[in-house]
Amino acid sequence: MRDQLRIHLASNPGRPEIALAEHLVSLGSLADYTGGVHQVQHPPVPSEGIDAVETTATATTESASRIQAVLAHRTLLTAFQPIFDLSTAAVVGVEAFTRFVSDGSDSADYWFTEAANAQLGSELEFAALESALTAAQHLPAHLYVALKLSPAICLDPLLPQFLQESGLSPGRTVLQLTEALTDEEPAALAAALEPLRRRGVRLAIDHVGSYFASIRHVRQLEPDIIKLDRNLIEGIDTDPLRHAFSEAMTGIAGQIGASVTAEGIETSAELAAVTGLGLTAGQGYFLGRPSTRPQDWDSWSIPAHAFESLTDPDASARS
Repeated sequence: MRDQLRIHLASNPGRPEIALAEHLVSLGSLADYTGGVHQVQHPPVPSEGIDAVETTATATTESASRIQAVLAHRTLLTAFQPIFDLSTAAVVGVEAFTRFVSDGSDSADYWFTEAANAQLGSELEFAALESALTAAQHLPAHLYVALKLSPAICLDPLLPQFLQESGLSPGRTVLQLTEALTDEEPAALAAALEPLRRRGVRLAIDHVGSYFASIRHVRQLEPDIIKLDRNLIEGIDTDPLRHAFSEAMTGIAGQIGASVTAEGIETSAELAAVTGLGLTAGQGYFLGRPSTRPQDWDSWSIPAHAFESLTDPDASARS
């Protein structure tokens, strides 16, 4: 373990926080969530037989038809989850989540995977972005809006004009990268997003701590917001390793001038732990669930006073 730490220190001269963070991620007790996020799960490929090939082709055609129906009828809507300033308990922003109107209980991940398999991934992502930007017009005007986007959409030349025509001001716009990047993408993303960031659009990296390369992406892109993954926050009040990693990421954020948001806070103990670490923002079911109801969004304009009721040791998580 000492040898591994020396290797990380040697590869990050003058940056002990980054070396420590990389070392902590490489340790075995974090191995349960270092395997990347939002990976597309493809169905098993048939090993032989023309019937199997035809079955796969039919399934792909059916998927394309379902996605095309969603695109044609816009049977999707947006839920917003509040993001809190942990020092004042005021809602300062929201994260947009896509919900699909269907008779089944299929998750949003299912629909986006289906779209990717049918070569309609970009079309569905832009439709979800359009839904979020339209719904954002009904939010309190002081809230920023974190829009979950893949690297491919961030690199799409249509994105700048799409955002400009939305009516959402650059200062309220946060582009939240939701997928692990290839080795080539960080440089291309930095160049593509630079004009938008000059205008005031902010960049967030999602799921930091859930996969090893996330630390490297933070170093390469220097985002405005670092979002610590739920798998890192879960049990942070009792797991010294999770606590140490979050503390290291807070130090890294300070070096690059970024803020840190804790995702997936579900208990009062987790809230107390991340607040004690100096994290500036948080979200999760314990603080507020995603909602599609404008009346809920309106309530986020009311100033909050304190977290007394939430940090009560006897309070139970609203999971």
